[in-house]
Amino acid sequence: MPKKLIKRWLPDHHTLKSHKHLQVFGDLLHDGNLWHLNRRSVTKAFAIGLFMAFVPVPFQMLLAAGTAIWLHANLPLSVALVWLSNPITIPPIFYGCYKLGTLLLNVPPKEFTFQLSWAWITESLTAVWAPFLLGCLVCAVFFSTLGYLGISTLWKLNVSRNWRNRKQRNS
Repeated sequence: MPKKLIKRWLPDHHTLKSHKHLQVFGDLLHDGNLWHLNRRSVTKAFAIGLFMAFVPVPFQMLLAAGTAIWLHANLPLSVALVWLSNPITIPPIFYGCYKLGTLLLNVPPKEFTFQLSWAWITESLTAVWAPFLLGCLVCAVFFSTLGYLGISTLWKLNVSRNWRNRKQRNS
């Protein structure tokens, strides 16, 4: 079931190999392990994608793709999971990371309003960067570990259920 569900949502690997933004990886994209759906590649992909979703930099998908290639994880799944942090979800996710960072550092949260300008970035971000980055790191590690262990457990349970059903049919 997880394999069929994942396969249904993933794009064709030939389409991704020819994608203009992924051409920076060249022949590395021809590794067959990047496109297979097995327990190891999928669990690694979940860990990579969820970790990169909490990294507060642009081009998270390229970071996820590079890490997936390096660790031989499922490439499309790693890149797709980064989209958990999209323009709609980024403000609450990053604000939650900031609040977590303030709790961990035991500092009071600072009031700030967001403005899309270089002056705001240099002034306001310098005041909140330490709790924000700590919160992002803790969330990235927590959710990537949770995703890895959760998918691994679901995969094993599904395989054992399939074996049990097969054994019952054959007897």
